[in-house]
Amino acid sequence: MKIWFDISNSPHVILFHDLIKDLEENGHEIVITTRPLANTIDLLDQKKLSYEIIGKHYGKQFFKKLMGFPIRVLQLVKYLKQENIDIAIGQSSFHLPLVARFLGVPSIYTNDNEHAVGNIIAFYCANKILIPANFKLNKYLNYNWVKSKIVYYPGVKEGIYLWIKFQELAIKRSLKTKGDIKIYIRPEPQTAQYYKGALFFLDDIILELQEAFSVTILTRNTDQLIHYSNPRFKHSQVPQKPLSFDDIAEDCTLFIGAGGSMTREFALLGIPTISVYQDTLLAVDQLLIQHNLLFHYPQLSLDKIHYVLNQMNSTDAKNDFMEMGKSAYGILRSNIVSYN
Repeated sequence: MKIWFDISNSPHVILFHDLIKDLEENGHEIVITTRPLANTIDLLDQKKLSYEIIGKHYGKQFFKKLMGFPIRVLQLVKYLKQENIDIAIGQSSFHLPLVARFLGVPSIYTNDNEHAVGNIIAFYCANKILIPANFKLNKYLNYNWVKSKIVYYPGVKEGIYLWIKFQELAIKRSLKTKGDIKIYIRPEPQTAQYYKGALFFLDDIILELQEAFSVTILTRNTDQLIHYSNPRFKHSQVPQKPLSFDDIAEDCTLFIGAGGSMTREFALLGIPTISVYQDTLLAVDQLLIQHNLLFHYPQLSLDKIHYVLNQMNSTDAKNDFMEMGKSAYGILRSNIVSYN
């Protein structure tokens, strides 16, 4: 089969990388499209995945996103007409199910964000919808003909790929010599339509932390890179390019995240993790909090950081989520190849 993936945001690269390699090793041909957003293209290059850049990101404003949506749909249709794809797969790519409809090919759409407005058109157009078991359907999606297309998977989406490398990373972390506390910080998703919080709200706590700990700021875009390159943050490390996920996971003592995917990744690995997300948490975040794998402190302080550093995450919960991730991977893969 010829399988199209629209990898339209940074978290989708690690989500689909191992699955793509698995499918290629089993004789399937892969077509990847992407767009310039956050660290997506840098991460695709880092993972040595071939891709075609189609369209652009139209910023945070809903009106601009709305105007730009049909433009990228048409650009994708034009490009993919010549590719003769058999099936389309995408995580949070609202364009993909509609483009697949125009092309007359089946599509599988996945998402774990119940607040995403784009889910409405994506759910209606997709042939199959893969969502976490605790995903909350809103009133626009709660129809029998929509629900009949839904396949639920256990756990959270980050388990779909982390179960593969969990043991390896656990061994590397256990062999690492204890040293300075290394804090990694991922700022807010500024350009995401769903994000309603303040910008650069972590500045004050970063200025405090960099005086006592080794701090690395994992910026999402050029604006954040410029902001955190200011001399005020000279005691923090601000990488110019995305770091390897494995290298961060091996080195990180505490992770602080203002977004979703990367925050859940480190929580699942058993690394002390704080979400400082400024809006209503997703159901998948709440699930990790219930299992004592994630702390949520929208107003962060040094006292709260010290408290989290002294906590032990549940080994049983981590292992359970990895088993669920392995099962979820099998569900996703089988739904793809069953179209063959």
